[in-house]
Amino acid sequence: MESIYLDHAATSPMHPDVIIEIHKAMESVYGNPSSIHTAGRAARKVLDNARSTLAKAIGAKENEIILTSGGTEADNTAIFGTAYANRSKGKHIITTQIEHHAVLNACEKLEKEGFEVTYLQVDRTGRISVDEFKKALRDDTILVTLMYGNNEVGTTQPIAEIGQLLKEHQAIFHTDAVQAFGIEKLNVDELNVDLLSVSSHKLNGPKGIGFLYQRTGIPLAATFYGGSQEKKRRAGTENVPAAVGFAKAVEIAQNGLQEKQKTYQRYREIFIDVLKSEQVSFEVNGHESYFLPHVLNISFKGMEVESFLVNLDIEGVFASSGSACTAGSIDPSHVLVAMFGAGTEELRNSIRFSFGIGLTEEMIKAAAIKTAKIVKRLAN
Repeated sequence: MESIYLDHAATSPMHPDVIIEIHKAMESVYGNPSSIHTAGRAARKVLDNARSTLAKAIGAKENEIILTSGGTEADNTAIFGTAYANRSKGKHIITTQIEHHAVLNACEKLEKEGFEVTYLQVDRTGRISVDEFKKALRDDTILVTLMYGNNEVGTTQPIAEIGQLLKEHQAIFHTDAVQAFGIEKLNVDELNVDLLSVSSHKLNGPKGIGFLYQRTGIPLAATFYGGSQEKKRRAGTENVPAAVGFAKAVEIAQNGLQEKQKTYQRYREIFIDVLKSEQVSFEVNGHESYFLPHVLNISFKGMEVESFLVNLDIEGVFASSGSACTAGSIDPSHVLVAMFGAGTEELRNSIRFSFGIGLTEEMIKAAAIKTAKIVKRLAN
């Protein structure tokens, strides 16, 4: 039985060309980029070339890219670094109820340290209100951190509009673009953001590396201490082979953005059309206009997510819920709770299907047919 991987929003398989580039780097680039001898300078050149590729992908300068261990560290660095560097100007932070836990847990820790955090509500589509944001903004707000696109339902936020509003305000604007990078065209000047987080493994690069964009002139307290790497912003010897692989993945993604968006939009349409033709009762969660095309979150009436996922797995379809499964019990998705409210049916019956490389239209059809068959068998 052919397995169909529909969990690319969780992590994506490495592109074959990325594996080749990493292997080459592991074989030939062995020096420490901080060393001044020939081997070190060779490693530095390779690292600089990779950083240049990453910077160009978002319209940034090379020295504005801080290499990290991934999206979580990038988010943490942005949030703690901004809060600690600007606490003399205020202690108010604005975020949303649907952020990734890398953001939410960091904000909760800052609350324990005396910072005040406003968690913006979202509507049933997962989108914030710009008017509500304006009401929440205060003179002592020092940080606004809003995700570009949600990892569970795919809804995108009005980042450029919020960025424009903050141009004359002291608040530093950070966006977690982990789920969007490699899918959407991102330009830091068009978005008007000061900080932007991404992760390599979401776009067919290696795990364990990401970056934080830091606009020139934006203060950021260091959260790692040690050597002088990353211009003293993030200590630790750089992972050169991973950086090379990351850059290759970004290069591939940037060259095929429009085609990828069209392909994933087509996959969405095929999946939904099959469910309709099979006369399955379902609702698509998220916004119908503002969404990431590779994320499709669906609520199936009468289903229970845990048994649903097990049956999908048996059929060779690998999907996920927005829930954290622990010891057989399911903690409701904080994203769906924010969208629909506590105790609602969507918390128990929503599945996320997410698309990426290696898929075909035939595989999407097959996955949708298997999904429909399971719903018909298990629905109450």
